[in-house]
Amino acid sequence: MRLRKKHFAIPEMKENPYVIFDGKKNKGKWKDVFGNDNDIYLEIGAGKGTFTATSALENPNINYIMIEMETNAFIYATRKILDYNLKNVIALPMNAKDILEYFGEDEVSRIYINFCNPWPKLKHQKRRLTYPDFLEKYRIILKEGSQIYLKTDHKEFFVDSLKYFQEQRFVGLISDFNMKEEDYPLNIETEYEKKWRSENKPICLGVFEKYS
Repeated sequence: MRLRKKHFAIPEMKENPYVIFDGKKNKGKWKDVFGNDNDIYLEIGAGKGTFTATSALENPNINYIMIEMETNAFIYATRKILDYNLKNVIALPMNAKDILEYFGEDEVSRIYINFCNPWPKLKHQKRRLTYPDFLEKYRIILKEGSQIYLKTDHKEFFVDSLKYFQEQRFVGLISDFNMKEEDYPLNIETEYEKKWRSENKPICLGVFEKYS
């Protein structure tokens, strides 16, 4: 379901010092923006920002960048940065297909992709955030030995994604088709995850490591 147009979203985000609309100028220099040498974790398709905000609160020594192109949802994510006084979070309103224009080689230590659009129709599958074209770009910005974490409720999308990661030479560390909360005590739930769990819908988890 599409969110109703929020005409206040972009003007409000432009007043937020942690939201960067011209992030291309910081390519390869994000540690300078944060002012430290901490690892940078990236959430692609952050939505309303619950996952990144919670992660940043629990891990103050990690720098987080959340990406989202839908400003009607992202406005709520960017508010969380201020509400929780998060000094280790930056928000980028951008399209993931342009990721190489924003991040340099080996600049990111981890990527999260949580409950993205599965694009089930064959003609739309190139839009998937795990499609090989995207994975090729992620390989460039990820450090050697870094991981991509994928969570989804869509089994067919997950099965296809496992093939994509293998084709792009990622090592599969975890491929769990029914992720039990008790097996992952450090798991941070997204809004969608809470919803699907309340309906007893299986959650798929994949963790994939970059290697040469």
